[in-house]
Amino acid sequence: MRRTLLLAFAFALLVAPAASAAYDVDIRRTEHGIPHILAKDFGSLGYGYGYAFAQDNVCTMADGYVTVRAERSRFFGPEGKYEFRGNGTAPNNLKSDFFFKRIIDEQTVEKLISEPAPRGPKPEIREAVRGYVDGYNRYLAETPVDKIPDPACRGQEWVKPIEEIDAYRRFYQLALLASGGVAIDGIGEAQPPTPDINPAAAKARALEALEATDPKRFDEILGGIGSNAVAFGKDATDNGRGLLLGNPHFPWDGTERFYQSQLTVPGKMDVAGGSLFGVPIVLIGHTQNMAWSHTVSTARRFTPYELKLVPGSPTTYLMDGKLKEMKGTKVTVMAKRADGKLEERSRTLYSAEQGPILTSLLGIPLFPWTENTAYALGDANATNFRYLNHFFDTNMAQSVDELDAIERKYQGIPWVNTIAADSGGKAYYADIGAVPNVDNDKIADCSVALGRATDAALRVQVLDGSRGACGYGSAEDKGAVAPGILPPSRMPSQFRDDYVHNANDSYWLTNPKAPLEGFPRIIGDERTVRAPRTRLGLKIIEDGGRFGPQELQDAIFNNRQYLGELWRDELVGMCRQDPSVPAKACDALAGWDLRDDLDSRGALLFRRFATRAVAAQGGPYRTPFSPSDPVNTPRGLNTENPQVRQALRDAVSDVTGAGIPFDAPLRDFQYEKRGDERIPIHGGPGTLGVWNAINVTWDPKQGYPNVPHGSSYVQVVGFDGSPCPDARTILTYSQSASTESPIFGDQTRLFSRKEWVKSRFCERDIQAAPGLQTTKLTGPAPAGGGTPGGAKPAAPKAKRTPLLRSVRARLGRSVRVSFRLSKRARVTVRMSRRGKRVTSVRRTLKAGKRRIVVRGPRKRGTYRISVSAVAGSERANARRTVRRAAASRRR
Repeated sequence: MRRTLLLAFAFALLVAPAASAAYDVDIRRTEHGIPHILAKDFGSLGYGYGYAFAQDNVCTMADGYVTVRAERSRFFGPEGKYEFRGNGTAPNNLKSDFFFKRIIDEQTVEKLISEPAPRGPKPEIREAVRGYVDGYNRYLAETPVDKIPDPACRGQEWVKPIEEIDAYRRFYQLALLASGGVAIDGIGEAQPPTPDINPAAAKARALEALEATDPKRFDEILGGIGSNAVAFGKDATDNGRGLLLGNPHFPWDGTERFYQSQLTVPGKMDVAGGSLFGVPIVLIGHTQNMAWSHTVSTARRFTPYELKLVPGSPTTYLMDGKLKEMKGTKVTVMAKRADGKLEERSRTLYSAEQGPILTSLLGIPLFPWTENTAYALGDANATNFRYLNHFFDTNMAQSVDELDAIERKYQGIPWVNTIAADSGGKAYYADIGAVPNVDNDKIADCSVALGRATDAALRVQVLDGSRGACGYGSAEDKGAVAPGILPPSRMPSQFRDDYVHNANDSYWLTNPKAPLEGFPRIIGDERTVRAPRTRLGLKIIEDGGRFGPQELQDAIFNNRQYLGELWRDELVGMCRQDPSVPAKACDALAGWDLRDDLDSRGALLFRRFATRAVAAQGGPYRTPFSPSDPVNTPRGLNTENPQVRQALRDAVSDVTGAGIPFDAPLRDFQYEKRGDERIPIHGGPGTLGVWNAINVTWDPKQGYPNVPHGSSYVQVVGFDGSPCPDARTILTYSQSASTESPIFGDQTRLFSRKEWVKSRFCERDIQAAPGLQTTKLTGPAPAGGGTPGGAKPAAPKAKRTPLLRSVRARLGRSVRVSFRLSKRARVTVRMSRRGKRVTSVRRTLKAGKRRIVVRGPRKRGTYRISVSAVAGSERANARRTVRRAAASRRR
C-alpha cells in the first residue's frame, strides 16, 4: 500500500505542469490538410498537435483509448473482437480487457513514467504529452460528441476526454506491439489447469499446432507490417550528398496509420514526417540535414520460458531447486450483457519471475498450462519507455553520427531497423534496440525440447525457466543501457558511402559488398535465402547508377514484379503444354508487362498463380539458393513440381470463377473505396517481389477490393546544400479516417496517379502554400496538479492497514500458521494437496498477532495453505506452500 501511494504521489509530481506553462501555438495547414505546428515550447507543440490530430482522427483514436483503458467489453461486448492491425492479430474484447486491466491495476506504466531519464521520459516529453492531452481534450470541449463530423463515433458514449495516463498507456501498447502484444489472448486467457487436462495430450496438441504453422506466414504476421528503406551515400547520388527512400508498409485502417505533420519549436526542434496515431513525436521523417526511416526487424523481442511446476500446486514453480509462487493479480472489468446492462467479469492472471503466464502466441496454442509445466513470456520491451527519448532526440538530430549515438544511448528502438542518410553524404543502418540478452550459447544451453522445435521452425526460442542462468540477467551486460538486453556492441550497424538497404530480411545483406555476420541468432539469420522484395530492391539499386530524388521516386512506383521476371517465360511454356489451361490464359501471361501497374494485363492471373506456387512443397524454384550468389538465387521455375502445375490450374479457376477476363487490367479489380468512389490502386504483394507493396486479400467475387495494408507514408528526401531539404511525400490513404473529411481520399487519388506532395519545410514555402489556413491557439496552464484538461486529480486514498498480513506457515508434526489481523475477523485455514482439500480450520479471532495449528500432513509431497479473513465487507487472502520430504509416522 505504501509503495502504491508513493507511486501515485510521484506520478502526480511528474505530470504536474510548470507554473508558467501557458499554451501558445499556430497550426498552419498547407495542401492536403498537412499541419505545420509552430509553438513557443514543447507543451504548446503537443497542444497544437493534439488539437489538429483530433480534428482529423478523433473517432479512430477514441476507439484506441477504449482498448488501453480496458473498456472494450463495456462498450462493445465481451464476445467481440477488434483488429490490432499493427501486428495482424484480432484479440477478443474480454481477454484484451483482462490484459490491459492488469497493466492498469499493477501500475505498470506509472512505474515506468516515474523512472528518471534515460529510462523514463525526459521533461520535454512530459511537457509535450501534457499539451497533447489538453489539445485533444480542447477539441472535444469545443465539439460536443453528438456534433462530431465523423459518423463513426458521433454521439457515442465511449468518446470522452483523455488523461495523461491514457496517452502513456497507448505508448506502452505500441512498445509491446511485436512482443507482449502478439500474445494478448494467450495472456488474457491463461488459467491454472483443471484435473481433466492430460499433460501428454496437451503437449501433443502443441506440437501438432507447431507442425501446422507455416513459418513464412508466422514471420509475415509477426513482422508483417513490413517496409522498404534505402539510404544512399555520396558515392551513389547525383550530387554527392545523402538521399533517402522510406516506404513503410503499414495498415490503411486503425490506430497504426501514420499522421503527417511538421513540428517546430524555434531554435530547438524542426522536423517533418509521419507519426503513428496518438504519438506526438515524428517517428519517420527528416530534419534540415538528416532523414531516416524504419523497417520491421527480424529480431525476436521476447522468449517464452518453460516452468517446472510443483506436483499438486500449478501456481508453484521451481527455480534453481527453490520453490517460487506465481504472482496472482485478480482483475475485474465491466462487460455489456445481451440486454445492454453491465456486469462484472473477473479473472486472476498469473506471472512468474520472467513475465506473464501465456498459453498461445499469435493465436497458436503452443504453450499449454498443465500440472507439470507452464510458460511465462520474457519481454525485452516490458520496461521500455526509452523509445520515447530516442525519437525525441532523433527529431533534433542533424547527422547519422548523431543518430548512431542516440541509438546507443537509449537502445530504445522496440521492433524496427533504422536506415538514414544525411546532407554530408553518409548512409547508415542499425538494428540496435531492445533485444533479450540471449546469445547463441544461451540458446544452445537453455533451450527446452519445445524450444528446439520452435527455434528450428519459427526462430522462437523457448528457454528453461527452472534455471536462473537462463534468464536475461539482472545487471547491465557489458554496456547495455538496461538490464536484460544485448549491448550495442553485439548488435549490427553499418556506415556506408554507397548505400544501405533493408526490406524486412535480417541485417545480413544490408549491402552485399559488406555482409554483416556473427551476431546472435535471436536478432536474425545469416547466409540464408533473401525474400523476393529484398532481391528486387538490391537489383534496382545496383543497376540504377547514381540516384537523384526523381530517379528514386520512379523506382519505388515502377511496380516491377520480381517473381514474374524470374518465372514468367517458363510459366508460359508450361501453360502451353497443359491442355486443361485455356490458350487465352497463356496468351495473357505471355503479353503481361511484368508489372503491377494499373494497366498491366495478365497481372491478376499471375498473382493468383504465384501466391500458390511460393508455398509448393519441395519449392517452386529450379535453381537452388547459393550463399555465394544470394541476390540471384534461387531462380527459375520448377515446372516439374506437380504443385506448381496445379497452382496454374487453380489460378485459372480463381479468375474465371470471379468472372474476370484473363487479360483484364489491374485497375478494374484492385481498388480502394472512398464513399461511393472506387480509386484504382497500383502495386502488388510484397511477398511476390513488388517494392511498392500493396498487400491485399483475394475476394472470389470481386478481386482485390479495398487495401488493408501496404505502402503508407512514403518519403523521398534529398539534400542540396540549402536549408530546405528536397522532400517529396505521399500518404497513400490520406490524412483523415473520417468519411466526412475533405482529406479523406485526396492523397489516395494522388497515389493512384503516381503523383507526390512537394514538402513545405521552410517558412517561406509554408507561407506560399495556396489556401494556407492558420489557427491560433492559446490557453492557460492546466489547473489542479496535472490531470489533463484542467480536471483535478483524485485525492489519494487514506492509508489503510491490511486486514491480513505477515502470514507464515511452518511445518513440524503439524502446520503452524501465524499471521497478524488489523481487526476482529473470521479466519479460515485450508490445506490442500494436488487440488484436493486435506483439512480446514475456522476460527473467529481478535486483532493482533495470531496463530492457528492445522493437523500435520502425513504423506510426502507439496501442500498448499490458503488463509482467508473476513471482517464485515472486508476480505483478505493469502497462500503459502509447505513440503514434506518424507512420510511422517504418528505416535
